[in-house]
Amino acid sequence: MSAMTEIEDLIEPSAALRAENVTRIFGSGAREVHACTDISLEVHAGELMVVRGKSGSGKTTLLNILGGLDRPTSGRVWFGDQELTSLSDSKLAEARRGRIGYVFQTFGLIPVLSAAENIEVPLRIRGMDPSERNSKVAEMLDLVGLSDHAAQRPYELSGGQQQRVGIARALVGEPQILLADEPTGQLDSRTAETMMDLIEQLVKQRNIAAVVSTHDPLLVARAHNVLDLHDGRLTLSEDRRGRHAAPAAAG
Repeated sequence: MSAMTEIEDLIEPSAALRAENVTRIFGSGAREVHACTDISLEVHAGELMVVRGKSGSGKTTLLNILGGLDRPTSGRVWFGDQELTSLSDSKLAEARRGRIGYVFQTFGLIPVLSAAENIEVPLRIRGMDPSERNSKVAEMLDLVGLSDHAAQRPYELSGGQQQRVGIARALVGEPQILLADEPTGQLDSRTAETMMDLIEQLVKQRNIAAVVSTHDPLLVARAHNVLDLHDGRLTLSEDRRGRHAAPAAAG
């Protein structure tokens, strides 16, 4: 191995997603609520990060900030080398649409649309050519094992199938980052494990940086990085790949 190769191996790759000292405060005065306080983290391509904590610990708020759905009161967030927190609303929406896939706990599907049409929505928003849209949707349906259910509407699908549609919709635009808020929270244990297998597979095969909030110890066990939140504060940052973990906030 050459000296140059050795040096290159020591260079830390740029994080796909990074947050620095993120704080989010709702309300003011006596009604002020610190949903997140001074949180720093980074996740790389091909890594699965789990954020765990009790209800009200700040997990959903953190994911919304990481995904550009909300802005921090202070602190900064980057997609690669692009700082989100400095972008205008229109530029932020553009960056989010092209680089982030979001999976909701409540599935978030449009009831009157079929599985295929729900998956197609992000591509329609982009103005993609119909033939290319159809090809992408078919690919995603096959990926999540729902090719035979393309025409069914959400109410005709099981909870696990609906969540698969949600994952397919999140991935159809080929995002670099996947954010999932309690993706197994409404599923039975067997279906939840299947969903965990799918998320883990997608992270590896598509080299996606994934951040998942969960209470599920089985999903936590699969993670490369684990963050614990309590009352909006980072109380543990465990990096299982040997990288230098972002320090937990003091206090």
